[in-house]
Amino acid sequence: MTGESPDGSAADSALPPSEQRQAVRERYGRIATDTDDGSCCGDDPSARDDGSCCGDSSDDAHARALGYSSDDIDSVAEGANLNLGCGNPTAIAGLDEGETVLDLGSGGGFDCFLAAQEVGPAGQVIGVDMTPEMVERARANAAENEASNVSFRLGEIEHLPVADASVDVVISNCVVNLSPDKPRVFREAYRVLRPGGHVAISDVVLTAEIPGDRRADPSSVAACVAGAAPIPDLEAMLTDAGFTDVSIEPKAESETFIRDWDSERDLSDYIVAARIEGRKPAPESSESPESPATTAPGHASGDSSDE
Repeated sequence: MTGESPDGSAADSALPPSEQRQAVRERYGRIATDTDDGSCCGDDPSARDDGSCCGDSSDDAHARALGYSSDDIDSVAEGANLNLGCGNPTAIAGLDEGETVLDLGSGGGFDCFLAAQEVGPAGQVIGVDMTPEMVERARANAAENEASNVSFRLGEIEHLPVADASVDVVISNCVVNLSPDKPRVFREAYRVLRPGGHVAISDVVLTAEIPGDRRADPSSVAACVAGAAPIPDLEAMLTDAGFTDVSIEPKAESETFIRDWDSERDLSDYIVAARIEGRKPAPESSESPESPATTAPGHASGDSSDE
């Protein structure tokens, strides 16, 4: 299956969707149950040679390279940061107190816990992950971090277990590329967002055609490489889902850590990390175009949804 972007569900890898999901679920299930403290590579050198999103570093230097500050790292208890991302979505999300945030592919919960600090006790953070082992680990991390405003749900990002128009911001960190049906992911994000809400995603995008053997390799698909899509395709998917103010900004500096993802090939020749944003339009104001001065005496000018 070669895929036809951007409207086909298998547009992004040569694997059938069922095999792609299975490869992802198995890989991240293993990572979730790894007892090593935070590294998805552990002590196994072979784990560093398969295109892993974690590269070859298990310390805080990798997190800082992704855009996290030392304060970010220190504010979350050990075990939540699995070094699986390619950016810091909470840094671009512009979160406000009291908001509800949804994290697509929440992993160990690191970004959720950072978001929870931003939205405060009046806010809520929901993490969705399709790997039971990862949800179990994230829930244990929530208890460790005493994050009472964070919850984790088992589910696929193509079929979110979240109500319509119930979320203010959708974040994600290097997960959308793993989906065999990215258009549906963006449609689901649009569905759960309240009008005026937005997506703030860190992910990898395709800059050159990946060799055929890699696109058909389950390890490469599950390791944030072979499933990446070109920027024009992603822009079309977001627009088709209904988003406006779509922006995809590649991060040239990401080449420094992407080069570490594979010991045999420089993956920065094919992919780059990017900041992906879009907004669900707010409804048009129902307020009368008449100015208050011309409104009939004793007649209310009408309710406005503007804040």
